[in-house]
Amino acid sequence: MDFKDYYETLGLERGATQDEVKRAYRKLARKFHPDVNKEPGAEEKFKEAGEAYEVLKDPEKRAAYDQLGANWQAGQDFRAPPDWNDGFEFSGGGYTEANEEDFSDFFETLFGRARAQGARQQSSRQFHAHGQDHYARITIDLKDAYEGATRTISLQAPEVDASGHVTLKTRSIRVNIPKGVTEGKHIRLAGQGTPGIGQGKPGDLYLEINFRDDGHYTAEGRDVYFDLPITPWEAAMGGKVKAPTPNGVVELKIPQNAHAGQKLRLKGRGIPGKSAGDLYAVLQIAVPPAKTDEDRKLYEQMARQMKFDPRAKLGV
Repeated sequence: MDFKDYYETLGLERGATQDEVKRAYRKLARKFHPDVNKEPGAEEKFKEAGEAYEVLKDPEKRAAYDQLGANWQAGQDFRAPPDWNDGFEFSGGGYTEANEEDFSDFFETLFGRARAQGARQQSSRQFHAHGQDHYARITIDLKDAYEGATRTISLQAPEVDASGHVTLKTRSIRVNIPKGVTEGKHIRLAGQGTPGIGQGKPGDLYLEINFRDDGHYTAEGRDVYFDLPITPWEAAMGGKVKAPTPNGVVELKIPQNAHAGQKLRLKGRGIPGKSAGDLYAVLQIAVPPAKTDEDRKLYEQMARQMKFDPRAKLGV
């Protein structure tokens, strides 16, 4: 997927004001509008300008886009970091009548979820004077899901200052992380969204849960997986080994002739809940290196005595 430099598309510097964004778009829209310009490529440039304007005219999307930094070049291969918008507030609205079919995959990757949320919120606001709901993603430790926790988080929301520049306003919120929460679920903070109109109630803030990558555990729903290294002799003869879990060390029984990738299930040791998940130790066989002459001789003796051919079934 190619990175889109929306500032370059509109011919702007990154510090351009919101008024400068509007003027640049209108100039390009008039120049490349399909009803005016019949040259090859004009319609594509018109669509690209519309997409860039859709992002940069909206303080929320512009501030979120700016979070990616200025080091990316247009056309450069891009993959959005999984935590690129953690702690960033999106309101429910802010999307125009632009034709979403004209948006690139790059736009969809960054803002597709927020646009869907905005569509739901705008639909409800046609009948109610409630404030807009806000959405943000927060990252927590897996241990918080096991035990529950209270955390203070910082959220950033954009606003336009008196000079027309987009700035970020930070606020801190005390959040109760419920025991048993799973990745992708939302915590609702009532009344923490946009204030209502007139006597309308304020909107809510929805925090989407993301688990921090600790390089050890992986969660799938309520089930949790981790790699457990064992020695070749533990795999062959079986035995008991100690293994870490999110809520303490346990002793696991390794079956005889265990193999790499084999899963050992610890029932009910996953993320708690009405129906608790399971914890799976995925066996990985660690091969000791032959660092000394004695080590090498031991391997040579094994090769002579065991006559083991792992490629026997391959017919080679």
